[in-house]
Amino acid sequence: MNPLLQDLNEQQRLAVTRTDGPLLILAGAGSGKTRTITYKIAYLIGEGICRPENILAVTFTNKAAEEMRNRVQRLLGFLESPPLVSTFHSFSVRVLRRQAALLGYGSDFAICDEDDQKSLLKQVYDELKLQDNLVPIKRTRAVISRAKNQGCSPESYLEGSADPDAPIIFSAFKVYQRRLKEANGMDFDDLILLTVRLFAEQEKVRERYSSGFKYLLIDEYQDTNAPQFEIVKHLSSVHGNITAVGDEDQSIYRFRGADINNILQFERDFPGAVVVKLEQNYRSTQRILDAATGLVSHNRKRKGKTLWTAGEEGELIDVFPAEGAEDEAAFVSRRIYQYLSQSKDRIAVLYRTNFLSRQLEDALRRLQIPYRLLGGVSFYSRKEVKDALAYLRAIRNPDDDISLGRIINEPARGIGKTTLDRLREEARQKRRTLWQTIKESLAAQSLPGRAHLALQGFVAIIEASAPTLEQPLDRALSDVLQASGYIQALQKQETEEANERLLNLEELVTAAGEHVQKGLGMTDFLDNAALYSDTDEYDENASVLLMTLHNAKGLEFPVVFIVGCEEGLLPHSLSVEQDDLEEERRLCYVGLTRAEKKVYLTFSKRKRFNRGEVSEANKPSRFLAELPQHLLRDLSAPSFQPARREYSGTRPAKTYNTPDSVRHFLEQKKKPAPGGFVKGALVQHQDFGRGRVLEVQESGDDLKITVQFPDIGIKKLLQRYAKLKLV
Repeated sequence: MNPLLQDLNEQQRLAVTRTDGPLLILAGAGSGKTRTITYKIAYLIGEGICRPENILAVTFTNKAAEEMRNRVQRLLGFLESPPLVSTFHSFSVRVLRRQAALLGYGSDFAICDEDDQKSLLKQVYDELKLQDNLVPIKRTRAVISRAKNQGCSPESYLEGSADPDAPIIFSAFKVYQRRLKEANGMDFDDLILLTVRLFAEQEKVRERYSSGFKYLLIDEYQDTNAPQFEIVKHLSSVHGNITAVGDEDQSIYRFRGADINNILQFERDFPGAVVVKLEQNYRSTQRILDAATGLVSHNRKRKGKTLWTAGEEGELIDVFPAEGAEDEAAFVSRRIYQYLSQSKDRIAVLYRTNFLSRQLEDALRRLQIPYRLLGGVSFYSRKEVKDALAYLRAIRNPDDDISLGRIINEPARGIGKTTLDRLREEARQKRRTLWQTIKESLAAQSLPGRAHLALQGFVAIIEASAPTLEQPLDRALSDVLQASGYIQALQKQETEEANERLLNLEELVTAAGEHVQKGLGMTDFLDNAALYSDTDEYDENASVLLMTLHNAKGLEFPVVFIVGCEEGLLPHSLSVEQDDLEEERRLCYVGLTRAEKKVYLTFSKRKRFNRGEVSEANKPSRFLAELPQHLLRDLSAPSFQPARREYSGTRPAKTYNTPDSVRHFLEQKKKPAPGGFVKGALVQHQDFGRGRVLEVQESGDDLKITVQFPDIGIKKLLQRYAKLKLV
């Protein structure tokens, strides 16, 4: 037996030694996926089955590619002509640098990053006289990228879109592509699309690459999109020796264009394919694996695996129903404090969306527990949070040049850099504040007409908002964000990033409300926020890591907390269709399988954004009821209860303390408000499709209903004309 094979289990050996034809390796979480794929590369070379330069291995990140290269080198030593281990994008660049002329590009084409794309789209908007405040550039860029990830041209995007803004986006899309080519440039999505086009149109080129790479290995196959699948088909067209490694239960990037059907339909796409399942787990306890498998088994779109371990059975999964978000964070931080007093093990706190980090960060700081945010920015350092706080500072004291300068053009008001630089220089020379200089310039009418009007409007916002600060702080902050146009500007973008920022601002308003309840004023709130955003709080060597569930993929930790296990958060409120819900369930599965020894699941029994008003009961996540109940331990007993706080102006919400009560709650139907439309309800629109109700307001004898549509974004509709139907 080849010595390499002695390090593998039976299924891994089967996957490594199967060298002819198409092979799908269904690699469950923690089953040694990377080891299997690297050992297969080493086996092909070591057994003389294939020369190294005739092997192509493709993965999704540069880090994963580097790790794979290093592992192969450790197994085989130095190779004069090593196999090509690359990302899809790096491989495409390699091909296009040599073949670009066949597509009408120069070989020295430029690769445009995000900033380049924004700049080019701004030029396109100017050329077409499009207004950013009607269809924001950010939204257009996101739609174009999504269309390209689905393999769409501008024309096919327009034909298949129900978005009422599609004609505007189409015109921008078309000119954007024309300008890119005129500049001999490609954006990241073009790298893949143009490689597909090259292989489709140039038979000799396709055969050269497909013949040259006798063995093709694709990692994280469940994350491939339509154009990447086409590349895989072209490259395997001659020899047919393709090994795809992936896990359909960890397909969580649908929002980026990933198509789970690529892995589900592998045998159809590659006839004669053999499927090998890696089900032995080397990471988690059996109880964690049983819980994760029990949850994801509710999905229809899966091939099915049963994970097992030769290790210990492990502890039950603890479920903690917190009285509110602050109590949830306090519980998590205290448990972490207890763990750290006994062990140096790493601990992960995972959440579906970034705004949930605020309460956790506050609680960890109070106990002086160092933490690190992975793939994110500390709550009080996020741009929209800093902008909102700058508004409060500038309204309270307009002579605060730093705060005023930050928000004078946030959102964009047409106050150009030249105008601002001139005002700042004049202020410096006259030893005035920026605010004083603006007021004097307006009185003297010394500015050009457009700049004069823009600054006049800005001054009116600041002056009119001053009385607002006499209200309770949370209401004042909410009113200021509306009056400034900041909220409206984010809503118009209709992107996932903008929605995330809106949630962060809502969370900031909640934080302001908490300060009011504690009897603290604006100065305390602003001072605390400034201190919390200090970079000294950010510890690179911290044992505690905070991150979203998406960012946790591929990582592992001895202890995992998953917070915010509530309807509207996990699953996300935008998860309307069955496919969306299945992806949310997979996301929860990914979170569970990050844990080696212990998992905590927590949720708040009260709404997170009630701002001290009458408290509504929260719906616990349906996923809690779907977990095998014998694997859960209820922590709502008195010995586990956090110290309760009194909230002025609130009344107790109905509570759901146990797995049984959670399941019972989910069986009840929410009583509809008059007209049948309530926040959270699913509705159907004849043009926009299915959406979720965000807000219902009476408007005369009609209803004004705000709905979030997955593909369209947020729309405010009058029911008289929209004729929404409850789903």
